[in-house]
Amino acid sequence: MLRLLLAIALFLSAVPAQATEAGWALLRNGGQVVLMRHADAPGSGDPGNFDIEACGTQRNLSDRGRQQARRIGALFQARAAPIERVLTSRYCRTRDTAVLAFGADLVEPLAALDVPADEAALKAQKAELLERIEGYSGSGNLIMVTHLAVIQALIGGRAREGEAIILSRGGGNLHAAARITFN
Repeated sequence: MLRLLLAIALFLSAVPAQATEAGWALLRNGGQVVLMRHADAPGSGDPGNFDIEACGTQRNLSDRGRQQARRIGALFQARAAPIERVLTSRYCRTRDTAVLAFGADLVEPLAALDVPADEAALKAQKAELLERIEGYSGSGNLIMVTHLAVIQALIGGRAREGEAIILSRGGGNLHAAARITFN
């Protein structure tokens, strides 16, 4: 019985590694669009006095989140995954994740990646993002650092903090071709 449990545990631990390797293989070739959820930021939602221009009024990255973001960048560099452009929500936790991982020179804010204010805003944001994603034809990879609500709206699935989702594009139907989880 113990051997069976050990075999199952080894099998289950190997699955994420395979998915991660498939993701790195896609990224090394370039031309991919990647949705990435911001790194670790404890809590949920933002305070009532939220101001997009003031990080002190927002939920921000923890020390673990800042380390996670740096590790993301180091792994992209070590795995020779070319980055052409990094778009990020205007929230501090997403912008900080992007800057710590990829450097300020590549990072551009994009309001369509923000947490949607309501259902109408989400619909408009989704339309803008789908157009950008489907139209992307660069030779490097396009990284979009955003929030869970935006990722769920685009692919109908969840993402862990700091997780990268390499998109399969075509026909207006997005889904995850591969995932890379950064712990």
